[in-house]
Amino acid sequence: MKHWLQAFRLRTLPLAVSSILVGSALAWYGRRAIMHYDAFSPSVLVLALLTAVLLQILSNLANDLGDHQHGTDNKDRMGPQRAVQSGHISPSAMKRAMIICGALAFISGCSLITVALGFSLTTLVFLLLGLAAIGAAVKYTFGKNPYGYAGLGDVSVFLFFGIVGVCGTFYLHTRFFYWPILLPAAAFGLLSAGVLNVNNMRDIDNDAASGKRTLVVRIGSATARIYHTGLVVVALLCLASFAWLISRWEVWLFLLIVPGFIIHLKRVWSTTDPRALDPQLKVLAMGTFLTALLFSLGLILAV
Repeated sequence: MKHWLQAFRLRTLPLAVSSILVGSALAWYGRRAIMHYDAFSPSVLVLALLTAVLLQILSNLANDLGDHQHGTDNKDRMGPQRAVQSGHISPSAMKRAMIICGALAFISGCSLITVALGFSLTTLVFLLLGLAAIGAAVKYTFGKNPYGYAGLGDVSVFLFFGIVGVCGTFYLHTRFFYWPILLPAAAFGLLSAGVLNVNNMRDIDNDAASGKRTLVVRIGSATARIYHTGLVVVALLCLASFAWLISRWEVWLFLLIVPGFIIHLKRVWSTTDPRALDPQLKVLAMGTFLTALLFSLGLILAV
């Protein structure tokens, strides 16, 4: 069981649920402060969190097996040893686990959109989005021509951890769209892409040697640091723009975490050994989660 828990990579789950928390908090604020009635659904929140967790676990399992199949997980890899690479879990067992997890994610996702929307054309649209999310979780590094090996991981993370995660959750609660939510949606998509960027900066040498052409491999470490700074700074500017737009001081609570982001960026710029970037992966992931909590708390208090 210990090896399965390691394969699930539980430390990645807080980041996975951040967009759900933010989208739900925006729905709480939007329905009460803008539409003047309450349509927040606890059932939608619970099912969305469950679906997000299952999708993240599916992605982690697929990543474990995919990187093993493509030879990226080897003795030169700097991150934690993977379950298939170490021999603790066989490839066939990992495939079975992926199928089970994918089926559970599909069932949870179908339950989510049915509870939220009933049966309609919009339900079909969200079903297609759900299938796309499952496909994105699996195809990052698994199978033939995985998009993570072509440098498209950052785009996928931005879309599914930001735009789709936040805006989709908001719509499932409220059944309407409010364009300013694109700002926090973009913010958490950018911060999530930043987490992936730190991971890829850490693994740049091994990825390049293994043919994994991540964006960091393509642009190089120096440019990746500039890109990383841009991701974090623009994300904070998006949150600040939203807070300014709705003119509620409570929403500025996220500023409490800004010093942590500044320290993180200083460490990224001062670190020359890629292996020393590994702690910053957790720092940024937890920083993003804490930002989601503070931002969500601010929205709840602002009503």
